[in-house]
Amino acid sequence: VLAVLTPLLVLTAWEVAARTGAIPVRFFPAPTMILSTAGDMIRSGVLLDDLGATLRRVVVGFVAGSAAGAAAGLALGLSGLARAAFDPFLSALYTVPKLALLPLLLLIFGLGETPLVLLVALSVFFPTWITCMAGVTAIPEGYREAARAFGASRWDMFRHVLWPAFLPQLFVALRLSVGVAILVIVGAEFVQGSSGVGFRIWHSWSLFQARPMYVGICVIALLGLLCTTLVTALGRRLLPWAQPANRR
Repeated sequence: VLAVLTPLLVLTAWEVAARTGAIPVRFFPAPTMILSTAGDMIRSGVLLDDLGATLRRVVVGFVAGSAAGAAAGLALGLSGLARAAFDPFLSALYTVPKLALLPLLLLIFGLGETPLVLLVALSVFFPTWITCMAGVTAIPEGYREAARAFGASRWDMFRHVLWPAFLPQLFVALRLSVGVAILVIVGAEFVQGSSGVGFRIWHSWSLFQARPMYVGICVIALLGLLCTTLVTALGRRLLPWAQPANRR
């Protein structure tokens, strides 16, 4: 109940303040005005086109980056030699702001979808790699010892011990990475692109149109909530052993 009432109270207070002139409508349009503008943008097709472009870039970049990050995390977590060789290099690259790489990607690949998708993939790769590698290295040695005591082969060790212990950390990484992907694509669309929700927000600002700008911000917030909820639900569905026991 609180989760529903809190945003409703905030929106009601915002609506009343805007209608009574307590806050300037020029900068803070009432929620009903924003909703009306969103309806106009949906009917004209502008909002759906922008949302489709942003979703396409996020999905492709997220899948590519998370797959590469999970593979790297698993490989470096299992191999101390690979970890010693690549961990310092990847850690140094991790500290580089990913939006700072956009000009380089534009220089190499030119204008278009490729630099935006690659930027999302790079941004997703690093948190996925770090979380997955930490998850593998944190697997208790007792699990391995118990498997060896029962004569488990290397494949059995991986399938029945390492992989089930690794998957919960993978979904933690995916929850973090999907938010990073949305944040990065919006920032990239500010700079480059002629479509996307980020482009629409920046374009509305350049024309001093507050309502479409608020529509874009709300769409990004809802998109982030939806993607995070989907990843969480998928993790609960696929990893029942990793969920806490129900308490009465």
